[in-house]
Amino acid sequence: MSMKGKLRNIFGFDEDEYEVIEEEVTEPVAEEGKSKRKNVVSLQAVQKSSKMILCEPRSYEEVQDIADHIMNRRSVVVNLQRVDVQEARKIIDFLGGAVYALSGEMKKVGSQTFLCAPDHVEVTGNITEVMEDIDLDQRW
Repeated sequence: MSMKGKLRNIFGFDEDEYEVIEEEVTEPVAEEGKSKRKNVVSLQAVQKSSKMILCEPRSYEEVQDIADHIMNRRSVVVNLQRVDVQEARKIIDFLGGAVYALSGEMKKVGSQTFLCAPDHVEVTGNITEVMEDIDLDQRW
């Protein structure tokens, strides 16, 4: 006799006493007027932490690091006061393409300051500034 058989005999179970019962499982039918999606939560709505990155690049070589922050779903404020006009235009062109590719948004918040926001950040409002004292070549 096997070990299972000995244990069955000790506890008083015989193989003939077992009966397999199969039950049909049915899903509950939703009542009309009630939504099935009542308890669904969007994972995009639950963000553990949001970060705002402040960048002040000194050359065009730093633009890829800034774009990496945007790709990692972080908002970036870019201050271009420390670069010359030609490099600043290249930086803005590169970041504009990166933000567009990620369905984000880019807003000018100062004369040489830009906000690059990924798609999950909503940017509203406008900032107007007086451009009287600024040379026309420096306008973007």
